[in-house]
Amino acid sequence: MEITPIPCLTDNYSYIIDDHVSKIVGVVDPSESSPIFAFLKKKNLKLNYILNTHHHFDHIGGNEELKKIYNAKVVGFKGDKHRIPGIDIALGNNEKWNFGNSQIKILHIPGHTSGHICFFFEKEKIAFTGDALFSLGCGKIFEGDHDQMLKSLNKLKELPKDTMIYCGHEYTYKNAKFCMKYDSDNINLKNKFEKIKRLRSKNLPTVPSSLDDELKSNIFLRCAQNDIKIKLDMKNEEELKVFRKVRDLKDNF
Repeated sequence: MEITPIPCLTDNYSYIIDDHVSKIVGVVDPSESSPIFAFLKKKNLKLNYILNTHHHFDHIGGNEELKKIYNAKVVGFKGDKHRIPGIDIALGNNEKWNFGNSQIKILHIPGHTSGHICFFFEKEKIAFTGDALFSLGCGKIFEGDHDQMLKSLNKLKELPKDTMIYCGHEYTYKNAKFCMKYDSDNINLKNKFEKIKRLRSKNLPTVPSSLDDELKSNIFLRCAQNDIKIKLDMKNEEELKVFRKVRDLKDNF
């Protein structure tokens, strides 16, 4: 299976999934149709599925045009059938669905939106997390609340540590600067930041990132840990209060 990040709009990523064995091709969160169409045409590929993590326009903007060109099936969360254009296959939390020879588990991870999901390829250990979990960050809370978002992130933390995280935006450099401000003596974070700077200096993607990397470096996944609580002057506070503080700090960063 080959996954290619396709830059869209200003800082979005869509992802082409090409299963060389089954010859099934999908795209995750097509912000716009033209870059997807150009890549598929260049590679002489036909699109079978459009996978949407949530309903925001910068993740579904290319749905209808790509569906019209390729007669592709749109896959999304059953609770968002009314908000995902052209949806054909509506799936629920923990439901499993086959993409070629791969089995995908649907994880409902609300917070950013009420109907946000993750597509987790179980055998390949690949997770498309949309705008819920970013490299060194997490999504803004629009339709949910802090408790929902924290529970969603904790659900993602339970995936295998070698899972590769494919997120919806190239936010990593700014996220890294924020993490460094409040977690500056984190050696794993320092090393990751140097790698990020090298990649961005060459205009290369910082994704995917391993879940193991994120657990060690992403402050939003470390809110239960005592060292973060102490750094934020929140010793002995519960994880939710710490997460709320970190999210609020990031919103004003």
